[in-house]
Amino acid sequence: MEAQEAPEPVVITSAGPDTAAPAVSVEETPSRGRIGILRPLRNRDFAFLWIGVTVSLLGDGIFLVAIAFQVFAITNGPIALSAVVFTVALPQTLFSLAAGVVSDRLDRRRVLIAADLIRLISIGVMGALSVTGALELWHLIGLGVIYGIGEAFFVPTFQAIIPDLVPQDLLVEANSLNQFAKPFAFRLAGPALGGVIVAAFGPGTGFLLDAATFGISAVAVALIKKRPERRPVGEQSFSATREIKEGFAFVKSEAWLWASIVAAAFGLLAFWGPFEVLLPYVIEHDLRAGAGAFGLVMGAGGVGAVAGAILMGQRGVPKRPILVMYLCWSIGTFLLLGFAVAEETWQLMLTSFFMLGLFSIGIIVWATLMHKLVPAGLLGRVSALDFAVSMSLLPVSLGLAGPLAEVVGADMTLIGAGFLGAILILVFLLVPGVREAEGDPRLHATGDGAV
Repeated sequence: MEAQEAPEPVVITSAGPDTAAPAVSVEETPSRGRIGILRPLRNRDFAFLWIGVTVSLLGDGIFLVAIAFQVFAITNGPIALSAVVFTVALPQTLFSLAAGVVSDRLDRRRVLIAADLIRLISIGVMGALSVTGALELWHLIGLGVIYGIGEAFFVPTFQAIIPDLVPQDLLVEANSLNQFAKPFAFRLAGPALGGVIVAAFGPGTGFLLDAATFGISAVAVALIKKRPERRPVGEQSFSATREIKEGFAFVKSEAWLWASIVAAAFGLLAFWGPFEVLLPYVIEHDLRAGAGAFGLVMGAGGVGAVAGAILMGQRGVPKRPILVMYLCWSIGTFLLLGFAVAEETWQLMLTSFFMLGLFSIGIIVWATLMHKLVPAGLLGRVSALDFAVSMSLLPVSLGLAGPLAEVVGADMTLIGAGFLGAILILVFLLVPGVREAEGDPRLHATGDGAV
């Protein structure tokens, strides 16, 4: 049984009680140090969350290499890989709204643990089938659907729980640290390790290692202190439809929010399929390199993203955060052209470095805007809406990338996607009122708002 916790202190902010994240007492607030990105780790619960997620992201980086070369071992072509990643992405879109409602009502710890266990089982079965030589394409597709459901519940809940654990004045640092972990583990260490493991032992071993990391993540999350359910049973009658409508109404009322979510959807339409499907295809077929080269390219992107996270952790919220975010997203998408014209692995690495570095900065700014400007009681649903809408065109992107490459070639697909995506993102920067939130005093508040 878990020890009973003392009640949290009441916090009043200038934005009203519902707009603030759950209070953190003065004793729990980490003192400032010279390395800003490390400050949130002095918070015990956030440290457990960060460790668990970082370990699971390391496994996901291994999976990124394993799944590509497992598919190529079964059927040598980009269409099959498109089909597999499509089935992973589709349930994330379909189930994310339900996940947001659950996240805002129940103990977010338990939601995260359940999501980890779903992912552990699906990838574990995939690994067992692979090492025994029984894995077929339809297995990958079916297990990918189950894995995608776990992802659908984990991602918005993870975003929503962060303000529950750290004070307002450390949200930039916390988001920077998360964005440090993701590229370091998912894009740098994980793919590099995955390249070695897949080359030496095969994709099945990579799947099994990824599954084990979800078990470690579940244990780490379980060590976080239990917090009250978001809305105790009996407070009001439950209606999932009403709660989803509340989230929609808030998003619709904020131009910066809805415009950026839709911009991200179109940006991912242009970017994600070519990146996920055609980058490994170009490395394997055009450059005649293998899993090791793919790991190096992803690792270089991880280094760039880590650099962006460290920069943001030290500098804090930029003066014009929305402008910076849009420019980072647009230029990063445009750099897809670099994958098309590269003739050597080091050129792909350089492109990946700058691309993921820019995305890292944009993602940190976006997460901080969400955490500071969205009411705590709506954050799960708004995060889920963000996830659902921004991911809504992802299956289309993944489904089209392979067939388009077959028709016009991988290079032309990458070039067209880079141009189209960059332009589509910048169009939404012209939406009236989209930059008004840059003047909100909550973005640059230095304290936790307690009175």
